[in-house]
Amino acid sequence: MTDMTAPAPDQGSAPQNPHGRAGRDLKAAVGSAVVLLGAIALSLFLWKTAFMLIVAAAVVVAVWELRKGLLAKGVDLPEQPLMVGGVVMVAVAYFWGSDALVTATAVTALVIMLWLLRRGVDGYVRNATAAVFTVVYVPFLGSFVALMLAEGGDWRQTGVDEGVKGIITFVLVTIASDIGGYVAGVLFGRHPMAPVISPKKSWEGFAGSTLFTVTAGVLLVVLLLEGDWWVGVALGLIAVVMATLGDLCESVIKRDLGVKDMSQVIPGHGGLMDRLDSLLATIAPVWLLLHYAVF
Repeated sequence: MTDMTAPAPDQGSAPQNPHGRAGRDLKAAVGSAVVLLGAIALSLFLWKTAFMLIVAAAVVVAVWELRKGLLAKGVDLPEQPLMVGGVVMVAVAYFWGSDALVTATAVTALVIMLWLLRRGVDGYVRNATAAVFTVVYVPFLGSFVALMLAEGGDWRQTGVDEGVKGIITFVLVTIASDIGGYVAGVLFGRHPMAPVISPKKSWEGFAGSTLFTVTAGVLLVVLLLEGDWWVGVALGLIAVVMATLGDLCESVIKRDLGVKDMSQVIPGHGGLMDRLDSLLATIAPVWLLLHYAVF
């Protein structure tokens, strides 16, 4: 993922294109980001359980995109059990916690393996392996958003919804990483970080991501979560490393599949997975840190 407020970071030299160094339609990208962030904000502040519907819908769309992309390599994901199992994983994580999530993940993987028996022997290992990978990559990691939102118990009794604050913190530090990388990469990017995987990523962009993310982490932890400043530093460092790795992993997947974007469902951004890669990679360690150091 790059970010939800700006197009994909251009962190190094790249050929000119109709949309400039950004490589995308900036107006469409910003407009889509405003709509998405607005829907997230409304669901969190009006009825936070509705946010789980957004997460579940994102899981379904992401599975559809991955199946579409993997078909180019002859891998046919069983999308029905993946989608149903993914939604169940998100729900049990929100209502019953991490133990239930582990159980639901194991059951989903087993059901998928049994489901694929109907197709016979040919391609079984290939499809089953890809399906279990998808279970972990999308709904399992995505379910940590549900775990984060469920933090803090009954907010009606405490008057403070720690889960909503955690989601806000998680989203904003990830966005800070993307914006910092985009700005520093466009202005100063000269040394590619991984030219074979992502030619536009630069070390200068990574430095900008680090500065923005650590700053955002400290401010959010101290002012919003009322935690210690060092937790904010740790949060920023974890977020920038995981967001960058998530972006690189998604770039490798797309290069292997031979696609630029996973789909075109979000104007100016491409596919949903193109926006979720950093978020999926970041949420689990961020939840772990905040769960034990703040909440």
